[in-house]
Amino acid sequence: MRPMKWVTRERPRIDRVACAWLIRRFIDPEPTFLFVPPDQVAAVAEREGAHAYHVRGVGQFAPSAQETGFDVIARHHGLLDKDPSLERLATIIRGADKGFPEAPPESAGLRAIMVSFADVSSDDHEVLRMATPVYEALYAWCRRQTGARAQGAA
Repeated sequence: MRPMKWVTRERPRIDRVACAWLIRRFIDPEPTFLFVPPDQVAAVAEREGAHAYHVRGVGQFAPSAQETGFDVIARHHGLLDKDPSLERLATIIRGADKGFPEAPPESAGLRAIMVSFADVSSDDHEVLRMATPVYEALYAWCRRQTGARAQGAA
């Protein structure tokens, strides 16, 4: 399988970084991520043959008021049905990204960490690199909470 291209808005935060982690971890181990101004996502997706994600009204992986891009991508690939730990992680991401009052307590910590990466680096790919261990650790936490066996990184 050849690596896929994925495009989203520049300056990724909580959900866009979570989507990139999900894609690399479970869908495509060598994806190419493109970060562009919001008004260029659709054109770049078409020109590059890339999958647009986390952009309302653009592509099949657009979030809604109640769902994150992570929810949409994970469901599309049948991952939530296979792994209750990912469903728990999706709930935490949803709470961090959407700010729902019923969000699990982990959501506040995830939000603080992910929003602060913008203060650490202005390079979108560097943010993905720095955030990968955060999502790996949070996924391990969710696996522990759901009683799943430990699973190494892909």
